[in-house]
Amino acid sequence: MNKTWLIIQREYSSRVKNKRFLILTFLTPLLIVGLIAASIYFSVSGVEYRKIAVIDPNGYIKTSLKNTNQINFSFPTNIDTSNYIQKGYTDILILPQFEKGKKSDYILRSQKSMGLMLQESISSRINSAIEDQMLQDAGIQQNILDSIHKASQVAELKAYEDKGSSSKESNAGLAMGIGYASGLLIYMTMFIYGAMVMRGVMEEKTNRIAEVIISSVKPFELMMGKIIGIGAVGLTQFLLWIILIIGLTSAAAGFLPSDIQSQVETLQQNNGQMAGGMMQANESAQRIYDFQHTMATANWPLIIFCFIFYFLGGYLFYAALFAAVGSTVNEDPQDAQSLMFPITMPLIFSYIITNMVTQNPNTPIAFWASMIPFSSPMVMMARVAYGVPSAVTYWELALSMLCLVAGFIFTTWLSGRIYRTGILLYGKKVTWKIMFKWAFKKA
Repeated sequence: MNKTWLIIQREYSSRVKNKRFLILTFLTPLLIVGLIAASIYFSVSGVEYRKIAVIDPNGYIKTSLKNTNQINFSFPTNIDTSNYIQKGYTDILILPQFEKGKKSDYILRSQKSMGLMLQESISSRINSAIEDQMLQDAGIQQNILDSIHKASQVAELKAYEDKGSSSKESNAGLAMGIGYASGLLIYMTMFIYGAMVMRGVMEEKTNRIAEVIISSVKPFELMMGKIIGIGAVGLTQFLLWIILIIGLTSAAAGFLPSDIQSQVETLQQNNGQMAGGMMQANESAQRIYDFQHTMATANWPLIIFCFIFYFLGGYLFYAALFAAVGSTVNEDPQDAQSLMFPITMPLIFSYIITNMVTQNPNTPIAFWASMIPFSSPMVMMARVAYGVPSAVTYWELALSMLCLVAGFIFTTWLSGRIYRTGILLYGKKVTWKIMFKWAFKKA
């Protein structure tokens, strides 16, 4: 055990002190914040603008067709398909005479192809204009119709999780985001740190360093030392990222104007309402409060605990298999790629299932995939984000954890038997069939 601890220390310290580790650890949170800011900027500044000339023989479309920040509808005269570009329009929309109860097609001519979302938006607005006209023909005036439309936008869904005699507000959008992000992080780290374990074993084998180490350490101790040491590096990196992101968020909050900060505090104290007699909250203050209120609906202590457990459990489960593959590879890297295929396929398949489970956490496939150790690290995190015990009961969570621990013990035993033979074998091309013979042969 003491020798295994020395190997863990060596693997951990050699990587933590590496400049690449330090740069990646401290730059990643900044890159994440930068990517979020860039995506927001491009989503706002990268909007396509279309100026559309409309030919309408109906007469009522002009009063009902609403403009948007992307589409401007105009009803000019002396415009047709031959001159709309010269007149400064990007598109021309040719409408037929709409007759009640009869389906009609209308034509959109463009110099450049229009995206699907914009086409659907135009179609929806044309149909809304026809609907408004039909309602007016039925005796409902336009001003009354507009007031009804405006007054009807008052309903907002609030979802709650029942926990015995009490209940807690939940947010499906936040749960979906947490589940997807957790699954993606675990998926990426399985590949990154699993491949790191495999490369480390391959380098020691091809450089013949393993022969020297094996003379004083058992092969199983060497394998476990490398796996745990590299896993500790990954856990350290995650914890530092959490600390840095919280620190950056807190620092950013300090740069907010004092009036917005005071309004946010007032909203927090009065459950989203301004105190009696005070003016309406600033839009920025309201958005900050809504974000904080949404984030508070998640059970963060449980989510963080489960993330650490499933990250470590999933890593240990797969890292043992990656180490076994690394011990059998000689000089040819293509051998490693072919042997990795049966390991990477369950990872990819699990990620695909996770994307489905983030939207439907209570299906039979979600349950079974969250129990099988090959997929449970990602899939169970997607389910846990929706709440315990509302989406995942306590016995399901406990059973999933026990299955993952049992799976890790089995893959460690299996890989240890392959590792002890493969690490000292040179010059022979190994297949999975040979590896299974090594794993299950009598000692």
